[in-house]
Amino acid sequence: MVTLRQLRYFEALARHKHFGRAAEDCGISQPALSMQIRELEQSLGGPLVERRPNEVVLTELGVEVARRAEQLLTGASDLVDFAKHGQKLLSGVLRLGVIPTIAPYLLPRVLPVLQEQYPELKLELRETQTNMLLDELGRGTLHLLILALPAGDSEIETLRLFDDPFLLAVPANDPLPAKARVSARDISPRQLILLEEGHCLRDQALAFCSMQNNETPAGLGATSLATVMQMVANGYGATLLPRIAVDAGLADKRVKLLRFTDPEPKRSIGLAWRRTSPRKADFLALGQAVAPALGVSPAPAPPRKR
Repeated sequence: MVTLRQLRYFEALARHKHFGRAAEDCGISQPALSMQIRELEQSLGGPLVERRPNEVVLTELGVEVARRAEQLLTGASDLVDFAKHGQKLLSGVLRLGVIPTIAPYLLPRVLPVLQEQYPELKLELRETQTNMLLDELGRGTLHLLILALPAGDSEIETLRLFDDPFLLAVPANDPLPAKARVSARDISPRQLILLEEGHCLRDQALAFCSMQNNETPAGLGATSLATVMQMVANGYGATLLPRIAVDAGLADKRVKLLRFTDPEPKRSIGLAWRRTSPRKADFLALGQAVAPALGVSPAPAPPRKR
């Protein structure tokens, strides 16, 4: 008989395409994982993978089994969530993913609020880039995301929390007056310092600047806004900085912050979860709780659980 454990092991193998990495991800030995995969193949009546020296390739059957296994595992996770959290809002474990350009600036403001209002909530945080968060959300590894909208596809439901305007950060000795309003025309793409590829903030900055310029940006690809700000402070270029980072203290006296002309570029920050998740009331309650800490109007109140 096929078991959820076997499907979980096979899903990891299909994702990693490597027995060793899949075994490490599952917390078991490689021989144990290999044995479970062979038993699964025997139960299903055909090979799921082609075993090669340094990689694993899914067979046609394996591709379809992997797709269906992901759905079954997500459904099983939802079932457990419904049973454990169906009676009380925001209690127990909630696995929350947050993108790096939001986490350091938003979490210090909202975590104390959640801890005070929902002391039985146990948050498990995951900070990484948008594509990885969406992948883990789809697989049921994460329950909820905080990220820049729009996000995902028709299988993802979202709730906007607030808009986060961009400022132009330039060295303090830049000739532009401190109260000047700037536009994309004032930005030289060759001087634009951005985060590395994979960060949605990089894509948003490029999309805004490309409206007026076709040059390529500076070669630097930093992993954090703090690094980008140090580059700007030392005269290596300019960057688009989210207001939330400024409000959280990322501003530097060696950096001049300039507002843009209307309509000001911005990003929308919100929550995202799987449309089929049974914990929508929890997610709406979280949005309702954190909104006052962010100085924005709260989301609609969630329905009361009986």
